[in-house]
This record gives sequence, C-alpha cells and structure tokens, in this order.
Amino acid sequence: MKWIVITSPDFVSGEALFIDRLFGHGLDLLHLRKPGSTIEVCRELLRQIPEQWHSRIVLHDHFPLTSEFLLHGVHLNRRCPHASDGYTGSISCSCHSLEEVAKKKPTSDYVFLSPIFNSISKAGYEAAFSTAALHKAAAESLIDNKVYALGGVSKEHIAQLKELSFGGAAFLGDVWRRMDDPTVDAYLDELRNLLG
Repeated sequence: MKWIVITSPDFVSGEALFIDRLFGHGLDLLHLRKPGSTIEVCRELLRQIPEQWHSRIVLHDHFPLTSEFLLHGVHLNRRCPHASDGYTGSISCSCHSLEEVAKKKPTSDYVFLSPIFNSISKAGYEAAFSTAALHKAAAESLIDNKVYALGGVSKEHIAQLKELSFGGAAFLGDVWRRMDDPTVDAYLDELRNLLG
C-alpha cells in the first residue's frame, strides 16, 4: 500500500527537514499543497528538499515547477484543473463521491477518495461514506490500487483500508501534528511497516 503525505497548507518552520525525514522513513509520495502561495516560495521550499526526493513530489499548484525540478507529477484541482499541453508525468486528482471515482479514475494515474474518516485537521469535516458503501465499491473493483484513502487517516485505520482494497493511504493532520514529537521517528517506522 502506497504511503502519501500531504503538506500542511501553511508553511511551517523546519518543514523541508521534516519532509527529508519522512522520505528517509520510506514515504512513497509527498503532495506539496500550499494554496494561495506564490511560485517563488514553493520554489524555495523545493530547493530546501534534497534533490534525491524530487522525483517523489507531486504539486497541487505552480505546475511549471514540475519540469524545473523534475518532480513526480501534478494533482489537478479547482485552482489548477488541467495539466500543461504535452505533459507526460503522473496525474492525480481528488474525488468526493464514488461516482466521481468512476469518472476520473480512467484518466488519472491515481485518485484520492475523501473524506473516508472524520478529519484530524479540519473540524467538522466528517466521513462521507458508510463502511457498507466502501465494501460494495471494493467488491465491484471501484476501489482498487488506483484509489487512495484521504481524510482522518491514521495508523489505526491501515488494516481497514487494506481490507477495503485501497491502493494507498494519504496522511495530513496525523503526521504533521507529530512533527515535534520526540517519538515521531518510531511512529513513522510503524506506519511504514503497517503499510507494507
């Protein structure tokens, strides 16, 4: 199962160092999501991240930086709904219904489905799918290795996500709230082991 971390929407002190740590613990992909940021500040953050990890970074904004830094891909969204003409890298997007997954999965390398669980970082943002609906979608192969769970994901959910056939788990609040925790390295190792 793929391990994805989405950045905090705000820039945080020590972020590039923490991103380096995440990759050092086996992170598969980092989604760089900084809505409202300028291309210059995103470029500066990318410069601070060791070049060896650039091929595992996906942008949600400022898509021209993908070619400048040889990044993994782009994540389409309301702010940036299309990749550049001739773009050949990875394309992903977010889905908020199973119908949207059926529509967007064929034209994406992978999609996020959210919110699967109650959000950790957004108060009042609750799970949108029943367990029965998710099991049915998995049985129909709508949820498969191209669908990654997002929304309230923590280590306690990994076994359930595997049972539901999700191809990946995207973490946001659960990881970033632990950034300064002295036990974070052990937690990150545990995540990697549980995800396989």
